[in-house]
Amino acid sequence: MSKDFLPIRAFDHVEFYVGNAKQAAHFYDKVFGFTPVAKMGLETGCRDRASYVMQQGKVRFVLTSALVPDHEISRHCGLHGDGVKVMAFEVSDAEVAIREAKTRGATIVQSVEAYEDGDGVIKSGLLRYAGDTVIKLIERQHYRGRFAPGYEPITSNSPEDVGLAAIDHIVTNVYLGEMNYWAGWFQQVMGFNQLTHFTEDDISTEYSALMSKVMENGSGKIKLPINEPAEGKKKSQIEEYLDWYNGAGVQHIAMSTGDICGTVRALRNRDIDFLRVPDTYYEDLKDRVGPIDEDVNELQELGILVDRDEDGYLLQVFTAPMQDRPTLFFEVIERHGSRGFGVGNFKALFVSLEQEQAKRGNL
Repeated sequence: MSKDFLPIRAFDHVEFYVGNAKQAAHFYDKVFGFTPVAKMGLETGCRDRASYVMQQGKVRFVLTSALVPDHEISRHCGLHGDGVKVMAFEVSDAEVAIREAKTRGATIVQSVEAYEDGDGVIKSGLLRYAGDTVIKLIERQHYRGRFAPGYEPITSNSPEDVGLAAIDHIVTNVYLGEMNYWAGWFQQVMGFNQLTHFTEDDISTEYSALMSKVMENGSGKIKLPINEPAEGKKKSQIEEYLDWYNGAGVQHIAMSTGDICGTVRALRNRDIDFLRVPDTYYEDLKDRVGPIDEDVNELQELGILVDRDEDGYLLQVFTAPMQDRPTLFFEVIERHGSRGFGVGNFKALFVSLEQEQAKRGNL
């Protein structure tokens, strides 16, 4: 096996640019069960932006909004709506990682900079990714603080979490013809391998289709599917996303749980909407996927999907979009050995998605 020239330790965080960080933080706290752990803003001496760091399990979201009108964050939100700006990966040496990426063809948005306070030092640099999204490579093993210099800790009386444990994968939508470019980019620049490839034959309905390549880093900890639309009679969900996001970007974030029924029930009780497949999906479920530990009636009640591959099975469910634009949504996933992405559910999901698109007048 070839040496992993850019080893990544873990997903570090995902940063969203949003219209109002305080309100977004309240939503992710009270509805999704994230705990606010740190804040940056006027009170901490930052005059142009406010950021809230939200934590649940190993999932860390940073919600950032502009405090002034003529600002990159304001322009990003005006063009895209609320969405993901930064995918951050933890590395052991940021300077080496950025240098390796640059020598292999990455566009460096920001060279490595060091940020220091009484709790230590963090180093990070930025790489250009699809659309306006950037990848941050961050070195934090010499930092003991809550999140990063410039942030102050927050204590809060948050409700119980909903059992979200870690980021499983992050999916990006790109324009037709760009999937192979970015898959090759991850291979060349970041040392990723292609885990699997789905064609329009795998992911299609009578009306629309998409293609996808799943890229995985050397340790297998980072999985990044990349979708592009395929030719179809009508607009696919990918084209709808690209139209309303006004460019390529992160379509959804999948978060793992050890109890998907408990997690989904808690989120439903907090008024999160999930996509539903027809009840007929469950009629021959055990014949399709074999024995599973869960009660099929409970899965049907909660709208949870099941798929199996040679390594085991998985359970998954998808939320509706998190904002008025039909762009970013979330997936909740529980794996029982399976390393796949639910290819057996794609057909049922596409039909459900097309029904939602039709309601919005976007099919």
